[in-house]
Amino acid sequence: MKPVYIYLQNGTYLQGRSFGAEGTAVGEIVFNTSMTGYQEIVTDPSYAGQFVTFTMPEIGNVGCNREDDESSRAWCKGIIVRQYQDRPSNFRSEEPLHELLRRDGVLGICEVDTRFLTKMLREEGAMMMIASTEVSDKAELARMLEEAPHISEVNYIEQVSTKTAYRHTRGRYDARKFRYNDAPEAKARIVALDFGVKRNILNELTEAGIAVEVVPNTVEAETLIARYEKGEIDGVFLSNGPGDPLILKAEQAKIRKLIEAKVPMFGICLGHQLLSIAHGYETYKLKFGHHGGNHPVKSQTSGAVEITAQNHNYNVPDAITEVAEVTHINLFDGTIEGVRYKEAPILSVQHHPESSPGPHESRYVFDDFLQLMAR
Repeated sequence: MKPVYIYLQNGTYLQGRSFGAEGTAVGEIVFNTSMTGYQEIVTDPSYAGQFVTFTMPEIGNVGCNREDDESSRAWCKGIIVRQYQDRPSNFRSEEPLHELLRRDGVLGICEVDTRFLTKMLREEGAMMMIASTEVSDKAELARMLEEAPHISEVNYIEQVSTKTAYRHTRGRYDARKFRYNDAPEAKARIVALDFGVKRNILNELTEAGIAVEVVPNTVEAETLIARYEKGEIDGVFLSNGPGDPLILKAEQAKIRKLIEAKVPMFGICLGHQLLSIAHGYETYKLKFGHHGGNHPVKSQTSGAVEITAQNHNYNVPDAITEVAEVTHINLFDGTIEGVRYKEAPILSVQHHPESSPGPHESRYVFDDFLQLMAR
């Protein structure tokens, strides 16, 4: 394993060992507290433009398999781990993690004090960084980082969104049968606008009895409205995705038109944020974001506390209560995790109810969307 050199925006300079692709990459560094699911995290398009620091010290133990990828490839800039295990042991493993990273050009960095990095990010907040197996000079790395675009300036959904429409027909994974379920009989039909959608979100929509057609982010609002008015679809799903929602002007304008046309909609993560902006309530950036599979969220409807999976740096403002009823609250910091709009057939959540990786307690939200379209 070659040496890899890390320089952070605050001047921190570290050295680790490379187990992934070689080269130089610039991105935003965040930390993820999930105990399992590194493959799903690495292949989640929402991490495009970011380096993920895992707080779990042992990564790589169970290998990877193509069936569980959340998308067609790994999208993050790199991952940082304390200890990498290159000889996985699991009956479903098809390849070690480092092979996936090398194939997709993603840096893998190990032998780094991830506890130090996590505590620093907790205190100072998410920041930009550069990592390289080619450049070791601190001053040169600092110059390269300074000249690179900030993550908030890059429209990553143009990279991660599908280029052609397709139908998704797979249900959720059945751990007892070791296979994914076939799609049940559809009770509603939707179009999913792909801003970087995870496959397990599509699986859960299908499992709820919704026929799903995934389309590129470039599809016009007029096309979707016409299909809804003709009865070809019953609603629109706005997916998760990477980057700063405030720079996505075309998507904001598109969603405003869908709101005006009273098209039923459901948004997750980035979709949730874009719905807020389209209603006139701009998002704000959290200090270090929510990334992990162990975040407690309270349902304001049932009073139940759900342990949820999360991955976001941005949040909707409290002022959203002027037009929406808050349905979920994060118990870590009191931020809004879900809303249902008062004057439109729209609901959205900030957390990830598809539980990949993470617990299953929020899956009912997909049934709520089906019921919303039925009404």
